[in-house]
Amino acid sequence: MARRHEHRRLLRLWAEAYARSLVEPDGPWAGFARTTVEDWLDVLADCQPQADRESADSAVRSTLTPAVLRGALLDLLATEDERRVTAAVHWRLALLHREDSGA
Repeated sequence: MARRHEHRRLLRLWAEAYARSLVEPDGPWAGFARTTVEDWLDVLADCQPQADRESADSAVRSTLTPAVLRGALLDLLATEDERRVTAAVHWRLALLHREDSGA
């Protein structure tokens, strides 16, 4: 997680830009949220084996990771509860790893 306090201002800027792109679709941050999501989906797809990229649930699984991280970042900014939020992200990553290994 982005636990370092010196990064909080940047995270707040990201959250504000993301929200503004949604509520002011023609404003200075137009398209920022959509581009952010698409960029992450591209990065995650590039990390998958070719067979996984072509599976029916590839886009769904790729969507889950940035959605969890985005929610965790917003929760961290809202609550400053680093321990709980970080534990939740680690737990989700462990589940994802088990799913990928077939356990």
